[in-house]
Amino acid sequence: MTTLYENYIDGRFVPADATTAIDVHNPANHALLARIPTASSDEVNAAVDAARRAQPGWERLPAIQRAAHLKAIAAKVRQNKERLAEIITREQGKVLGLARVEVDFTADYMDYMAEWARRIEGEILQSDRPGETIFVHRKPIGVTVGILPWNFPFFLIARKMAPALITGNTIVVKPSEETPINAFEFARLVAEAGLPAGVFNLVGGRGADVGASLCTHPDVGLISFTGSVATGSTIMQAAGRNLTRVNLELGGKAPAIVLASADLDLAAKAVVDSRVINTGQVCNCAERVYVEKSVADAFTSKVRTLMAATRYGDPLAEPDVHMGPLVNQIGLDKVAAMVNRAREQGAEVILGGRVADRPTGFHYEPTVITGCSADMEIMRKEIFGPVLPIQTVDSLDEAIALANDSEYGLTSSIFTRDLNAAMQACRELRFGETYVNREHFEAMQGFHAGRRKSGIGGADGKHGLYEYTETHVVYMQN
Repeated sequence: MTTLYENYIDGRFVPADATTAIDVHNPANHALLARIPTASSDEVNAAVDAARRAQPGWERLPAIQRAAHLKAIAAKVRQNKERLAEIITREQGKVLGLARVEVDFTADYMDYMAEWARRIEGEILQSDRPGETIFVHRKPIGVTVGILPWNFPFFLIARKMAPALITGNTIVVKPSEETPINAFEFARLVAEAGLPAGVFNLVGGRGADVGASLCTHPDVGLISFTGSVATGSTIMQAAGRNLTRVNLELGGKAPAIVLASADLDLAAKAVVDSRVINTGQVCNCAERVYVEKSVADAFTSKVRTLMAATRYGDPLAEPDVHMGPLVNQIGLDKVAAMVNRAREQGAEVILGGRVADRPTGFHYEPTVITGCSADMEIMRKEIFGPVLPIQTVDSLDEAIALANDSEYGLTSSIFTRDLNAAMQACRELRFGETYVNREHFEAMQGFHAGRRKSGIGGADGKHGLYEYTETHVVYMQN
């Protein structure tokens, strides 16, 4: 019998209405995995109300006690690592090794944020008036909402929940309807770990109804969303009704610059690793390459060889694969259409370029495209699939100008053994992150933030933690 999950509201699981439940399928073989509830408007209101009522008591707990709750949940996650990793692989399609990394990173992230319990700081400012002291306190915002994507669905629970809770907020989480099972299993662990009722709540459903209800709720103080630019824009408009704060991590079109001075073997491997991870469905992975003309042929040959060696398939049925399927038919159709339009615009597909010939699953062949130019869609719009477009350039200055000529501004990279070139790129690239001689993948103690249409605000580290606080200035006159 197929499992029907239940919303988690105010410390208990709420029986679900099977007539409005959403089916969840395995993208590798289309098997039905489970069904999740669509939260009604009453249930959304109940979740927010539970979070609102729980928040003052949660805030009054010393931060070190809030940290202990996070660590207890992290321990539960580690105890269930293999089961959770297999669930993530089944519903999202990433290879099992990467799913295990995601589970480990999620637990580590909660522990990392818990360690901030004794490090959240305010300030004491000098006053212009005799006998007065000015204090700047950092305080929780109140009720927060986390709306999750499907590409790293488990880790994003922690990325939104952990900083919210350690700073004294409560949270309502809505997972993607594409990959919700891991979140409902996480809620079970939260219940087992004894987190106070109402501090963490989970509601299922689609963004157009459940997500919209959360984003327009007057008692929500912050909405944190990871996903597409279009949805992020819609969320901003909805939040504007109540002037609710937003924290948005949106799309990316990350450039990788490869200079003649680069270690080409290192560059090729790092770019391919960044492009193949999670079947190219990562907002910060290398989406376009600008390679200096003198080494373009050698670099492209190395990339082609590595991409051709990439094995793909059903990650659980074929455990030696490097990548699994795309998440759904919509994603597969989008990738195929973009590659076909690149051909029509004059680019050359030197590897792949086709939907994989397999009986089931949303698989696309690892693809390399050359002869690209700046006006092509393939160099401007997010692909979100295992496709690597390459354009040749004459200089670093040209590469930087082309890289910056984008509506996105999340991540970027440069490959060179010339320190001056690397420093110039770090000064002039207009992106939230720049990686030098390595693949695109951020650290939890950094600050993952985009510019332009890649988002507002950011996550991770001290700066990401403080996104979940607001200031309270106190003027104390003696």
